[in-house]
Amino acid sequence: MPTKPSARILSFVDALPLEDGMRVLEIGCGPGVAAREVARRICTGFVLAIDRSPKAVALARDRSRPEIAAGRLAIRCVAAEHFELIDGEAPFDLAFAMRVGALDGRHPAAGRLALPRIRAALRSGGRLFIDTGDPLRELL
Repeated sequence: MPTKPSARILSFVDALPLEDGMRVLEIGCGPGVAAREVARRICTGFVLAIDRSPKAVALARDRSRPEIAAGRLAIRCVAAEHFELIDGEAPFDLAFAMRVGALDGRHPAAGRLALPRIRAALRSGGRLFIDTGDPLRELL
């Protein structure tokens, strides 16, 4: 059974500048709670949720079956510092991460590797948000 979003997740997602039809990348999706909420809000859009943990990815896939079946959500097992678009994959309009050490300063070496990978996956003008603000902060 899918987990309902916590107040913290809802506050963060509420602050994201989401629009119908966007392509969104979530970095460090865990069980997929935020990814499902974003997919619900962007209606005709698409969310790719990534996580380095095979266990988290399996849980997210299991809990996200309707969104995956509808083609609104995909989940991939990959660390942010190794992420890249696959051949033919369109870039993303927006990326976000909640409690991801490579992006919030806890693991700066991983962050130095991850940021260029994320930037390369964003379209020109694409934006990246993390949860170290009130409730989020944009990384340039």
